[in-house]
Amino acid sequence: MGQHSAETASSSSSLMTDFLRQAGGAAVIDGGLATELESHGADLNDPLWSAKCLLSSPHLIHRVHLDYLEAGADIIITASYQATIQGFEAKGFSKEEGETMLKKSVEIACEARDTYYERCSESSCDVAGDGKILKHRPVLVAASVGSYGAYLADGSEYSGNYGDAITLETLKDFHRRRVQVLVESGPDLIAFETVPNKLEAQAYAELLEEEDIRIPAWFSFNSKDGNNVVSGDSLVECASIAESCKKVVAVGINCTPPRFIHGLISAIKKEYNIHCNHGEHDMLLVSARHANDLAVTTKPILIYPNSGEFYDATIKEWVQNTGVSDEDFVSYVNNWRKAGASLVGGCCRTTPNTIRAIYRTMSNRSPV
Repeated sequence: MGQHSAETASSSSSLMTDFLRQAGGAAVIDGGLATELESHGADLNDPLWSAKCLLSSPHLIHRVHLDYLEAGADIIITASYQATIQGFEAKGFSKEEGETMLKKSVEIACEARDTYYERCSESSCDVAGDGKILKHRPVLVAASVGSYGAYLADGSEYSGNYGDAITLETLKDFHRRRVQVLVESGPDLIAFETVPNKLEAQAYAELLEEEDIRIPAWFSFNSKDGNNVVSGDSLVECASIAESCKKVVAVGINCTPPRFIHGLISAIKKEYNIHCNHGEHDMLLVSARHANDLAVTTKPILIYPNSGEFYDATIKEWVQNTGVSDEDFVSYVNNWRKAGASLVGGCCRTTPNTIRAIYRTMSNRSPV
């Protein structure tokens, strides 16, 4: 790594360290975007999903970001999860128009943060009478990058099965310009979300280095069995890719049922104690120690589960009454914190009410 890259990695790491320190040792991530857009009347039955609102109703995206900030979120994630240049081109837009939409996703989030700060300045107290949190605090904008499977809109983001034709180079080429444009748009960090397999994690890690991305990133994987990522790849191996990438400043889990989260945190923060005895097995044990060290992430752990509801990729709908209530969801939070999570929020089917409850639960924050 050259001197410039080392300096970039150092500044990336310090951004998250400083942010968490100012937040009291832990921070709140926002909740489901599509869920809220639909509740405000948006029709997301489209391959672009929530990114459709970048075209049709950007004011709704602004409103949802603001709702989450007023619910206590310290990090808001842009509406670019399913926004890809290729996806926009498939809808008849030019490459330039697609890039404009990507930039717009970051601009809307930054504008929502500005609006929030204005409201904080106008308020005489941290909590308004209607329960809105109006506390001037550091807020980060994370530019969302969804997986290749999200672009396909065929449910493969929930299986990680892209077929043999999709290679590491295919994935890097697919994501490259999108990541460049998002970074140029001025977010605080890049959120690689719902990463379904090891290959895509490797593609992201290599892209960050090849393009000398100057802002930090996080990697967030999803699991449906509580042990592996959805493709069946080892979560520990996936986390080790994030751990080895200097520009990744947090690693964790999203869009996964709450009941699996504690075990998954434990898996990627697992401590290994290998005692080497002098003798013929020394080299073997040292090799084992080195391999296991890679499996331990020293980076902050982030988790933002879904509501626990089941998503039927065939009919593209959430199956009702298969999730947990906000009260049950929040009952897990202290245990997740004790297990090692520093950043906690919600994913699909969670709402500002969920995030407000997390904020209140974490109001007496202290470092893990």
